[in-house]
Amino acid sequence: MGTTGRRALAVLAAALLATGLMGAPARAGGDLPVPYTFLISAVLGGTRVDADPPGANEWSCRPTAEHPRPVVLVHGLLGNKNTNWQTYAPLLKNNGYCVYSLTYGVPAGTPVGLDQFGGLTRMQDSAVQLKEFVHRVLRSTGARQVDIVGHSEGTVVPQYYVKFLGGARDVKNYVAIAPLWHGTRLANTATVVAKLFGLDPDSFPVCASCAQFAPGSPFMTKMRTGRIAVRGVDYTNIVTKYDELVSPYTSGIQRGMHNYVLQDSCAEDYSEHFEVVASPVAAQIVLNTLDPAEKKPVPCRLVLPFVGP
Repeated sequence: MGTTGRRALAVLAAALLATGLMGAPARAGGDLPVPYTFLISAVLGGTRVDADPPGANEWSCRPTAEHPRPVVLVHGLLGNKNTNWQTYAPLLKNNGYCVYSLTYGVPAGTPVGLDQFGGLTRMQDSAVQLKEFVHRVLRSTGARQVDIVGHSEGTVVPQYYVKFLGGARDVKNYVAIAPLWHGTRLANTATVVAKLFGLDPDSFPVCASCAQFAPGSPFMTKMRTGRIAVRGVDYTNIVTKYDELVSPYTSGIQRGMHNYVLQDSCAEDYSEHFEVVASPVAAQIVLNTLDPAEKKPVPCRLVLPFVGP
């Protein structure tokens, strides 16, 4: 490669760093780079289901007095512990948290390669996996409780654990990014297909969880029976008006919880369902929620769908 070509690559690399596409430290002195782009970081970060995102699952980590609760990251449908959390795992680690993430909902017998896609089994079964993982985290760290940060399906599975599997005693802060407390109309398609073929929507082939997201499904009906916000758990919801999968996006807003519409904090943030979990605007809301004593102003900058700032 000639001098001109090397200079062009250097300029390109500098531009990518400036725009956050190759990652930037979350704060001065942060050890790990924090990318604020979902699509590129998910691809470059690797897709092996057994890989950990940077900063997560360090089982020797011990919580500090400043951050006494470990943070457990719960991915969305078709995600896994690695691809979904390329932003939040290093961000939280840099800010002094013990961070953990799991892959749940991979059907037994799934071939290698396809086993990178999680969240496909029934959500009540995934909630059992989450419970077991949280208990492992508590035993390892000696902490009394954890904080949950979930995305998409990862905002529903923890609620089943909290509401029906005794998780209320284990969870303090429950931060839901792109949540769907009322389900999503897109899942109605899976329900119709299941009924056409005489199938149980809760046992839908390939994706047993898909039809469960329908607003009127037996699963969502059970989830919404009685009190939604479980006593003792502090819920925070972060939704985006441009969510293409949670329909309507207001499904993520629930009375009795702290609700943030991303565009109310920054109208220039065009994050959709995926980029919202890498948006620097949403990230600061999460940090402020987990540690209100160190609350900082929420930044506002142009954030594009999928690719970020």
